[in-house]
This record gives sequence, C-alpha cells and structure tokens, in this order.
Amino acid sequence: MDDRRREVLRAGGGIGLIAVLGAIGLVRPGQVLAAERALFEAGSLDEAFAALGAGRPADSGEIEISAPDVAENGAMVSIGVASRLADTDRIVILVEKNPNLVVADFSVPAGTIPDIQTRVKMAETSDVYVVVRAGGRLHVARRNVRVTQGGCAG
Repeated sequence: MDDRRREVLRAGGGIGLIAVLGAIGLVRPGQVLAAERALFEAGSLDEAFAALGAGRPADSGEIEISAPDVAENGAMVSIGVASRLADTDRIVILVEKNPNLVVADFSVPAGTIPDIQTRVKMAETSDVYVVVRAGGRLHVARRNVRVTQGGCAG
C-alpha cells in the first residue's frame, strides 16, 4: 500500500475519534494518537496486542474467519470475519509475516451485525489473526493462509 495513503488513513481515522473523546473530556488528543500509532507501527504480535491494551487475548471459537486455504495471488486475498460475541465493537485483522502487521481496523457501531468482508495484501504464507473487542475484553482467532505469489513486493 502506498505509504502516503496509509498516513492519510491513519490521520483521518484518529481525527474523528479525538474530536469525540476530547469534546467529552475523556482523553487528550495526544493519548489517542499515541495508541493508534503504536498499533499501526507494531512489529510483532506482542506489540500489536499491547497496543490494543492487552497481553495475549483469549482464544475464541466465537470468531469465524473465512479465507482461502491457498491464495494464488497475495495482492488480493479475500478475508471475511464474523463475530458471535455479544457487544462486539472493534475488529482488527493482522497478518503475521507482512511488512505492516495490521492490515485492517474496523469500528463496529452498536446495533450493527459484526460481519465484515475485505481484501488484503499478503507478502507470503502466514497466519492471519483477528482480534475482536467485545464487552471490553479482547478475543483472538487464527487461520493459516498459504500464498503462492506474494502481493507486498516493494
């Protein structure tokens, strides 16, 4: 992904959240930006989990990941996530062996069915992790996707 586009997306997502949380006085803007920046700059799963506010999230069978067993083109891998956990409000998709670990971060508004479909780039065969925040707790599920042609070439 173009680094400039990623920077714009990071900044744009944080601005709306900062405005809301700052307006009600819960956090200072710098705190929110630091947390989001730490997530997107995470170099390992442990760093990403720490940026999300937890050690290792609990494994959950209530998170369904739909992805191909073998992706012929890593430039466009379809990933679907459905959470059966009550009060799901955030879904984060991580690809362990990608240059950028975090590939997607979704906010799920109250009353919305937590079921998303997206396409991601994968550099090589890797585990795909989905972290779901539900009821204030983090849960994780994992699925291995084999890539025959990488999609994150420089």
